[in-house]
Amino acid sequence: MRAGRPGGAALFAPEPRRLRAGYPSSAGPAPRRFRARFVPARQGPTPRVLVRGVCDHGGVTDIPRGSVEQQTFYEQVGGEETFRRLVHRFYEGVAGDPDLRAMYPEEDLGPAEERLRLFLIQYWGGPRTYSDERGHPRLRMRHAPFQVDRAAHDAWLRHMRAAVDDLGLAPEHERQLWDYLVYAAASMVNTPG
Repeated sequence: MRAGRPGGAALFAPEPRRLRAGYPSSAGPAPRRFRARFVPARQGPTPRVLVRGVCDHGGVTDIPRGSVEQQTFYEQVGGEETFRRLVHRFYEGVAGDPDLRAMYPEEDLGPAEERLRLFLIQYWGGPRTYSDERGHPRLRMRHAPFQVDRAAHDAWLRHMRAAVDDLGLAPEHERQLWDYLVYAAASMVNTPG
């Protein structure tokens, strides 16, 4: 069905649903999910459309180039190397902090460093290695055996702040990363004081 609009532009409306044999109501089957795939709309040096998707009603929706985020945060900030540097610098601070160091039962901080690195990589859109190796993150449950109070929270953030500053990220990326780290640190507190 095609309806005219002022200025000659056309608006496509879905066809009305019809009763179908085998369905208990006139609503028909459950709506289909939006399916999208990356295809150029036309050949040439600069395709006009980045994504073509099929909506619930079966119509095709074009999403103009530039309106879809093309990279994850993980990719935008430099991928694995950035997170490797962040976490390594953080654990250098932890190693010299007697209050935080006491929370790590392992003599070698290497395994803890790897776990945090893999978690952050996955969280920010990189490979899902953390979940493949360790399952669901369950951060609060994994930190429950340790007394995480306000002093530990502040020390953790102090070392993480130094690590973030050493990365030299663009201001918008630095702010986004830091906001998450502040939120994550606050959610780990499990002991008053």
